[in-house]
Amino acid sequence: MPSLNGLRAFEATGRHGSFKAAAEELNVTQTAVSHMVRLLEEALGFALFRRHANRLELTDQGRAFQPGLTDAFDAIARLSEQVVAMQAGPVLTVGVAPTLALHWLIPRLTSFNRNHPDVEVRVATGGAMLPLRDDWTCTVRRGMGSWPGYTAEELFPSTLVAVCTPAIAASLLHPRDLRAATLIVVSHLREQWTWLFEAIGLSAPIQPANHVSFESSVMAIQAALDGVGVAVAQLPYVSEALVAGRLVTLFPIVDRKYEGWYLAYRPIREKDPALLAFRNWLHGEAELQRQVHKRLGLAQSLSASTIDLKGGLKTEAQHRAP
Repeated sequence: MPSLNGLRAFEATGRHGSFKAAAEELNVTQTAVSHMVRLLEEALGFALFRRHANRLELTDQGRAFQPGLTDAFDAIARLSEQVVAMQAGPVLTVGVAPTLALHWLIPRLTSFNRNHPDVEVRVATGGAMLPLRDDWTCTVRRGMGSWPGYTAEELFPSTLVAVCTPAIAASLLHPRDLRAATLIVVSHLREQWTWLFEAIGLSAPIQPANHVSFESSVMAIQAALDGVGVAVAQLPYVSEALVAGRLVTLFPIVDRKYEGWYLAYRPIREKDPALLAFRNWLHGEAELQRQVHKRLGLAQSLSASTIDLKGGLKTEAQHRAP
């Protein structure tokens, strides 16, 4: 095994193309870096650089060697961070999908921080399709609650609603009026519109006059807020906008797909003080979210009182009106 110091000196020099820059990064002298690289070359039995008057040039062996070493040192750094993050303490790392983080979790964190100022909260990106990571303290994600090796606690149901601005809703008096509307589509969640069409009793998907596609739910929700068209979203993503009246629901429909939103964590972490505090707080916020479901008048199934296919389509505001 070559000297680790020699490998580090060569990798930094190869990346920077300079003994001087490598020395500054490693906080040693330029002479020391040059010496360590020379010893590494002697141990390997071949030159890694061609030394010119004013520059260094990697040899064929050096070009083959340096990228792999960079990847290896990066992997060591990531592994070190993961192991440090696994220790119980006042640091809480939550893996959560970007849209839920932006529209639901982050706006509520103020109350947690106020009651637990000693806990440092770190929010990491992790959607339902990404693997769970052991450097996370816990994760909040949508699914069926079955992740091998993890304890999963349900927070609230997976709820889909069609939303738009009140101005757009005023022109949608019947489900068939969606043909003239602009439908907002998330490229990897196109099936959500199919589920909604089926839920309101349409035998075939409506062909809209126009649709706009986005790569993420974050962008789709913003488009709905900006009046671009009608979007389908998970209720937690838009509950604040619905309560504020910036968006309204066209169809008060709950579509669980046999899924829910869960808090998941490794059993080994269950006594982690930071996790215990976050878990108790999160279940309280989840109960408030379930109350939002009720206040918005969402039903578990489609009913005649929700959508009158003969008389027209009721928005949420119309549905609550006396």
